[in-house]
Amino acid sequence: MNGDNKHPQPLDFIGPPKRVVSLVPSMTESIFDLGAGEYLVGITDLCLVPEDAAHRLVRLGGPKSPQITEVIDLAPDLVIANQEENRQEDVEAIEEAGLRVWVTFPRTVEEAIKILWMLVRLFHVEGLSSSRIRTLEVTVEWTTHAARGRPPVRVFCPIGGGESVYGHWWITFNRETYAHNLLSCCGGLNIFADRTRCYPLEADLGQAPAEDPGTRDTRYPRVTPDEVIALAPEVILLPAVGSTGDVQYVQITELLVNTPAVLDGRVHQIDNRLISWHGTRLAKSLAEIPTYLQLK
Repeated sequence: MNGDNKHPQPLDFIGPPKRVVSLVPSMTESIFDLGAGEYLVGITDLCLVPEDAAHRLVRLGGPKSPQITEVIDLAPDLVIANQEENRQEDVEAIEEAGLRVWVTFPRTVEEAIKILWMLVRLFHVEGLSSSRIRTLEVTVEWTTHAARGRPPVRVFCPIGGGESVYGHWWITFNRETYAHNLLSCCGGLNIFADRTRCYPLEADLGQAPAEDPGTRDTRYPRVTPDEVIALAPEVILLPAVGSTGDVQYVQITELLVNTPAVLDGRVHQIDNRLISWHGTRLAKSLAEIPTYLQLK
């Protein structure tokens, strides 16, 4: 889904919604971490939940391929979705069935923390949960302040890739994304902060004129090895799932062999959730990402 989030916010419930479906793994994790997991009745296949809760939760497919009929059959008071992780047509189908959907779309760390506060108010889980978020806010402030005390580190972070007749390319992100803002807080300078995606793919790879993107998302450009080499990243972060990280590591070190990051041994495989999951996962991201940005 593209554009701004125009879906209503769910804070006018008189009490906590008793039956909630989460189609967003990071939100599922946050709801449990904040002490409101009892209200969840359905989750995606990618959601991580405490072992003692797994037996009662209905798995509904992937974030981009949810079982809409099963979501509707659960008769939830609220369905939580995300503008990037879920498809617009799925959200519309759920809404057309008369269900209420909250579509989140944080593009900064600050916005992600605001969503956590909304969860606290939505589920009436003040107390320890509020203290946890305040601690997280202090951690963000401290991490950002520490990063400003040293030169920013030039970072390349591919989140996917592919091959075309023009050679290999990678997907990355620009400054309009949560991942960019998180890296900035941790002291990273995203080398593709100002790069927008062009359409069609040939245009993004510099092989054809670009057409008007219209409402299509331009925040995730496809970039070539030559582009990366020209911007000389000092650190390369490889968000990976399972064995795909090993394949990506070999490709990166071969294709970008003369970049400072590869020459100095600063190509790091990381848990993809550190860079992509907003919510309470932010605490772990703030603890780990800065360690990968140390040049000495």
